[in-house]
Amino acid sequence: MLIVFHKPYGVLCQFTQDQPGQRTLADFGFPKNVWPIGRLDMDSEGLLLFSDEKALVDRLLNPRAKQPKTYLAQVEGIPDSKALTKLSDGTLHIKGHRCRPARAHLPDPQPAIPPRDPPIRVRASIPDRWITLTLTEGKNRQVRRMTAAVGHPTLRLIRIAIGDLELGELESGVWQEADATQRQQLGLRV
Repeated sequence: MLIVFHKPYGVLCQFTQDQPGQRTLADFGFPKNVWPIGRLDMDSEGLLLFSDEKALVDRLLNPRAKQPKTYLAQVEGIPDSKALTKLSDGTLHIKGHRCRPARAHLPDPQPAIPPRDPPIRVRASIPDRWITLTLTEGKNRQVRRMTAAVGHPTLRLIRIAIGDLELGELESGVWQEADATQRQQLGLRV
């Protein structure tokens, strides 16, 4: 079984609480014996996969697979071409780690993303902008650290694709079993 889930903001990416009242994956009624394939931090939203197939989990988590992951990051300020190049060219160093080359661009038109609850921090004197980043690695809070390193802190982060599998119109907090097309988009046999 492979499950596609749109993880909401503020949900801890595990089934048990660290603190009373904390929202976890247990709040969404997943079938027994499925586990997340990868993670999203509590402040991030978007596409998260689950499976009960050990071989599938191992395959998708294997660093050699280099499954690209695509994010929409709402950042403070408007990144110029120099900032986008630094995000893309593989020369950015974060916490002693050199980031692999990535793809970064400003989507045009800007995506129409519904507001988050709670809303992001907005400053009247500083505009914000959505950028698209595609990475082939997934270090802890990497997108946030990359955008901050080029002077554009992330205000909101949504994973919109893993490989060719896109989040699409799946609503926040909703999950569904992957169909044959979605499995193929991950390079899996049907």
